[in-house]
Amino acid sequence: MKFKYSATNSQGETHEGIKDAPDKFTFYRNLKKDGETIVWVKEVRGGGLSSINFSFGLFGRIKMHDKIVFARNLGGMIEAGLSLSRGLSVLERQTKNKKLKATYKSLNDSIAAGKTFHDAMAEFPNVFNTLFISMVKAGEEGGNLAGSLKQIASQTEKTYLLQKKIKGAMIYPAVIVSVMILIGVLMMIFVVPSLTATFKELNAPLPGSTLFIIAISDFLAKNYILSALILIILVVGIYLVAKTKKGKRFLDYVILHIPIVAPLVKETNAARTTRTLSALLRSGVDLILAAQITGEVLQNSYYKEVLKEVEVKVTKGDPISGLFLEKEKLYPVFVGEMISVGEETGQLSEMLVGVADFYEEEVEQKTKDMSTIIEPFLMVFIGLVVGFFAVSMITPLYTVMNNI
Repeated sequence: MKFKYSATNSQGETHEGIKDAPDKFTFYRNLKKDGETIVWVKEVRGGGLSSINFSFGLFGRIKMHDKIVFARNLGGMIEAGLSLSRGLSVLERQTKNKKLKATYKSLNDSIAAGKTFHDAMAEFPNVFNTLFISMVKAGEEGGNLAGSLKQIASQTEKTYLLQKKIKGAMIYPAVIVSVMILIGVLMMIFVVPSLTATFKELNAPLPGSTLFIIAISDFLAKNYILSALILIILVVGIYLVAKTKKGKRFLDYVILHIPIVAPLVKETNAARTTRTLSALLRSGVDLILAAQITGEVLQNSYYKEVLKEVEVKVTKGDPISGLFLEKEKLYPVFVGEMISVGEETGQLSEMLVGVADFYEEEVEQKTKDMSTIIEPFLMVFIGLVVGFFAVSMITPLYTVMNNI
């Protein structure tokens, strides 16, 4: 892996460079041995055809559930006395997933060639993230690989279940809105044209809202292929804009300010931040690297920035609790207070676990209540849309009937 970085040497001079390392954990260790302090670092990814084939071909994405099973089963087998190589062979024989089978075989071959387990895993960045690799390395160096693997399984499972509950809570409103849009489009194409023909025959005066609906209906009915293309272009355009730095930044800002959703996002990120930090610290990873890896795990750019500031605070020797207390728009005050207690008592990882457990329970309860909370808003929204359509299309009919 190649890393581009900026660092300050023992003389206080800042410089930039590019270095190779098996993973970020080793990269940080090597720079610290040289007496340098990291300012920022990012991975430089290769863009060759072979790397594209390697990443997206045989060793593509593997489900998170498969990774949980992998870590838990391998940890259990090593704890029971099996060698790492034999454990991987057992997993290879058991799985029916071709990608997993090929991954296990490659890991075993790398270990047989003399590589460490975490170095072998680093060859599959699309399968094993930096968090996974760093915790395995800490387990290998501390002589507790089985314990690290079990901890990875527990950490990944909690993250997986949290994501699943949030997605599950959003299915109901998504289905309702989708069905409503579909019904609206069908009415515009098949129902409105018949009413429009009636209005033309009777030569009835039409209000602006009715003319607006008729204009949309005429466009959809006469240009349904163009309408479908516009919709596809719009969706793809939004997706591509969201992939840009400014687009993602805007999307992250919007998500943090949506009523009902915003508190859930904040508590979810609080749980993910504290859970990941605690897992890394308990595995023996130093706080600077733990903050770096946690920042990569988080998706929202605003939270990533907080973790970068944590790195700076730790580098300067300052406590990090004050930073979390300052960021109360992103993290609940409880997070900063508990981190402060952890720093004072020397039990930071234990306090972080408690915070993670608390907010995971909060998110679980809120996702259960999500449909109950959202339902009234959906009903009001649907009522407004139906009411607007009814008033726009039925009012002219009543006017005509009265004139008759």
